[in-house]
Amino acid sequence: LHGIEGAFAGPGAKTVIPAKVIGKFSLRLVPDQDPQRIEKQVTEHLNKVFADLKSHNKMEVAMLHGAKSWLSDPKHPNFEAAASATEKVYGSLPDYTREGGSIPITTAFEEATKMNVCLLPVGACDDMAHSQNEKYNKRNLINGVKVLGIYLHELGKLEGPKPSQCRCVELTAEELMEPGAFLRGFKCKCVM
Repeated sequence: LHGIEGAFAGPGAKTVIPAKVIGKFSLRLVPDQDPQRIEKQVTEHLNKVFADLKSHNKMEVAMLHGAKSWLSDPKHPNFEAAASATEKVYGSLPDYTREGGSIPITTAFEEATKMNVCLLPVGACDDMAHSQNEKYNKRNLINGVKVLGIYLHELGKLEGPKPSQCRCVELTAEELMEPGAFLRGFKCKCVM
């Protein structure tokens, strides 16, 4: 539950009954859950519970936004490069955790490019992301830059098939100068 608007929340006692109250909440989806299906199920459940109250009031349910969950393979070479970079900067291997978050662009990138996406560790568990008191340590910013630099170096050392060594026909220098040519490189469907 993220917030309630319209009800009295200040100090002291008030007996005013608000004409309108808005509640906001979110759900974190897991792999294979469809946002539209979950929206339908939650809406049906809330409407049923509200109907059982036999209230003369009205209730409206609206989804502000929804996205599929994202889950990737930590054994992918992309993650191996990231793990190596993380170990070199922080002195220990990453602890692969599955947690709820709202970064829908990861799934969109993977679906659009058909390539693996990896999120690099640059924050701390006590950053209180998106809260009123969100913070970000300077040390994490500096270490994040180090992780990114070493990660890119580690990617360059990978052996075997990778996006830059796919079996697709390479673009010529002239073709690379055409508008949109760069994006064609992301349409590679070769298996890693």
